[in-house]
Amino acid sequence: MKTVKYPNREQWQDLLKRPVMNVAALENIVSGVLNDVKTNGDEAVKKYTSQFDKVTVNELLVSPQEFSDAEKNVSDELKAAIQQARKNIEKFHSTQKEVVKVVETVDGVTCWRKSIAIEKVGLYIPGGSAPLFSTILMLGVPAKIAGCNEIVLCTPPTSEGKINAAILYTAKLVGITKVFKIGGVQAIAAMAYGTKSVPQMYKIFGPGNQYVTCAKQLINKQGVAIDMPAGPSEVAVLADNSSVAEFVAADLLSQAEHGADSQVVLVSDNEKVIIDVLAELQKQLKELPRYELTEKALNNSVAILVKDKNEAIDLLNEYAPEHLILACRGDEALAEKVINAGSVFLGNYSCESAGDYASGTNHTLPTNGYAKAYSGVSLDSFVKKVTFQKLSKQGIKNIGRTIELMAEAEGLQAHKNAVSVRIKS
Repeated sequence: MKTVKYPNREQWQDLLKRPVMNVAALENIVSGVLNDVKTNGDEAVKKYTSQFDKVTVNELLVSPQEFSDAEKNVSDELKAAIQQARKNIEKFHSTQKEVVKVVETVDGVTCWRKSIAIEKVGLYIPGGSAPLFSTILMLGVPAKIAGCNEIVLCTPPTSEGKINAAILYTAKLVGITKVFKIGGVQAIAAMAYGTKSVPQMYKIFGPGNQYVTCAKQLINKQGVAIDMPAGPSEVAVLADNSSVAEFVAADLLSQAEHGADSQVVLVSDNEKVIIDVLAELQKQLKELPRYELTEKALNNSVAILVKDKNEAIDLLNEYAPEHLILACRGDEALAEKVINAGSVFLGNYSCESAGDYASGTNHTLPTNGYAKAYSGVSLDSFVKKVTFQKLSKQGIKNIGRTIELMAEAEGLQAHKNAVSVRIKS
């Protein structure tokens, strides 16, 4: 992890670049799989499951017996942890329900907006080296609160053709019973286009590797909604001499361990803080099971020494991190200056892992700088906002002439006539 001291603003853009991949080659591979599944359905899905996951799966849908067996293989302690996390996530997301407000814009003209659940949503849950059962809570809980009629979950099978027990337990806990043993691009394709086994979904959610991310972006171009553009995971930490080097290093490593293409950024106005954190980083790194992947991510990462905290916040707003930790004095005041971030963690005890699992906020967040324009997943992600209006006879009289004048000025006579015939009657 390199250190850069006092970079000028002209250097920020290059300094904060994310790891890049060969998009053209990636899209070519992914497009081939998408088209094959679109044309050949389950047959293609099973072919790619055999090719990529090295397992033959005859029945794609998880059976009730498999759900029952999985529940027996999850410890009571882990079940209790998952249940507590679910409770907190449900509590936080339930507060995001909107009350319908009817507004009379002028006498006789009333308007309102209503949230209506997306009928069919597909959830993709990675299940390889890190089976992300926590993401089921982050997606399944708000989907259920929103009232989505059909929720489908796809996750890759193990080499034995099974699904991780914690994934199945969590799915059942939140009320998802339609789980398919499908991973990667073929899972995104199956949910996007529909197959004999997998119903077609209207919107697809969930993280994944570069192939899954590319697949989501390509189906989005074809008209299938997705949660957000996303790339590898990332965290930025603003630390000063009130921070704890051990804590900061642990936070940086918690995101670096996601994969070789992840990135972490440390920003401080104190050089000793950077030196101490980097020393602690190396100490903790050696103890991690995912040492090699994490070390590669650190090669994409940077520690930046700045003049003061105001410059630090400017730099971090330019970076627009997925996760931002303010491990410094004046954290709450500085948080008010944050305009570009997926989720913000304040103080020495607010580790990013809390948001990943159990504090209540959602961990499905915009990466790769998309936090400048996108929000993380919330209850809003699972609903459409539909507007309504009702005009009485007096209402059309009150705004009719305004509409006629505007329509005529735009050269849209039929628009004007739709009002005029009502007024004349």
